[in-house]
Amino acid sequence: MSEHIIELQHVTKAYGDNVVIEDMSFYVKKGEFITFLGPSGCGKTTTLRMIAGFDLPTSGKILLDGKDVSQLPPNKRPVNTVFQRYALFPHLNVFENIAYGLRCKKVVNTYENDEGKRYSKKERLSKKEIAEKVKKALEIVDLEGFEKRSISTLSGGQQQRVAIARAIVNEPEILLLDEPLGALDLKMRKEMQIELKEMHKRLGITFIYVTHDQEEALTMSDTIVVMADGVVQQIGTPKGIYDEPANTFVADFIGESNILSGAVTGVKKVRFCGKTFDCLDEFEVNEVVDVVVRPEDIRMCPPEEGVLTGEVLSVVFKGIHYEITVQVGKYELIVQSTESRAVGEKIGLNIAPDGIHLMKPKYTTNLFDGVITKHNTVEFADGEFECDVTQLYPGSHIDEEEYLVLPSGEKLDLTDTEVTVEVGLRDIAISDDETAGGTTGHIISIIYKGDHYRLIVRTDESEEDFVFSTDDLWNENDYVSVIIPKEKIKLSLKNKEAKK
Repeated sequence: MSEHIIELQHVTKAYGDNVVIEDMSFYVKKGEFITFLGPSGCGKTTTLRMIAGFDLPTSGKILLDGKDVSQLPPNKRPVNTVFQRYALFPHLNVFENIAYGLRCKKVVNTYENDEGKRYSKKERLSKKEIAEKVKKALEIVDLEGFEKRSISTLSGGQQQRVAIARAIVNEPEILLLDEPLGALDLKMRKEMQIELKEMHKRLGITFIYVTHDQEEALTMSDTIVVMADGVVQQIGTPKGIYDEPANTFVADFIGESNILSGAVTGVKKVRFCGKTFDCLDEFEVNEVVDVVVRPEDIRMCPPEEGVLTGEVLSVVFKGIHYEITVQVGKYELIVQSTESRAVGEKIGLNIAPDGIHLMKPKYTTNLFDGVITKHNTVEFADGEFECDVTQLYPGSHIDEEEYLVLPSGEKLDLTDTEVTVEVGLRDIAISDDETAGGTTGHIISIIYKGDHYRLIVRTDESEEDFVFSTDDLWNENDYVSVIIPKEKIKLSLKNKEAKK
């Protein structure tokens, strides 16, 4: 039998034209504590619901112990779910809440008649069996003696334990937990994180946990699946993902990071913030890279001893360390240290090779499918933009009738011509005036890269993404218009014979 209790093979989930999970594949080992981690709307709860059977995949397979259960209903799967809102019955006491599933459950018992023939019979559990199972579940969640308590008299943490007891009393192979600590206060959440990890060790079953809280994921998990926009970004151990993020999204989402633009200058050498550093990653010389440096990997020193020098802008005490913002030329770096510094103080900064992580930039340009209109503008990404269509045919020009005239004198009507549109990361601006640009959308991502912000604006209808750099600070979910200067829109024909 496979050591993989669950396996997703190329699973996609769509609601109409809205794809929320795209070609997802991964496996879960038996007895593992695995966490789906990501921002709201990334598809983690949808993935959990498909494993539970509450939602069915549009395509792909979900295997349980090697068997395809993609179309099985929830009651046919050996899983139980703990929801964020607990879903406890307010009119039943603690005992009856936990026993509810057992009273509905039927088990197959085997008997032997007087003739020695064996036969099987489906029967409900006896009162004694139910009482024993409930008692055991209460012991696991440390609620012995609470059997007769009303649900309304319990604290949030106690209600959470009742919900977990109700889920584990049926002895599932897999326990699914959908942000179960979200309704608790900070102190209670931290206590329950430790208790959940201990329960996992005692029970020895597979836990699949959903959260957007990075600390929860790092604290409890054996394995973390980082998700964004319905796509797995990285799978690994908490330490592996923290120390070696796969891309800037993971680096920014898991913990604090300084994310900077750099260039490889030699073998295991990278230049950023105006200086060259030794590193451990190997890339081609002159290759542009994203540089990730964790704040705790930057060491402060006297100015004359640092590769970088800067001025302290702010100091914030965080309880176990100080968070110090340092202005290094045009860059701002975050440093975490147990030592403090004075605002305005000049300091040096050093970074060891193993504190510098290089990765290929995920975004280098914006590419769209577009169509030329009768007005010689281009439609793409739910909008319409001014452009120079003469770049499609070198040496051409537009006549007074708005036809494109080739050097040979031939006239072309470009209406409905399909083109590829390219826009650079530095060639886009946004405005809160919805009429100022060619299209509109919401800001879905902001990453600070030392001297600028990298933003992603997603259009509403076709969900096209504009990725660009800006010096201005915006807020996620701001609704903005996208402005692209005419001369910054590069066009190329999809079919050069289309309009000849």
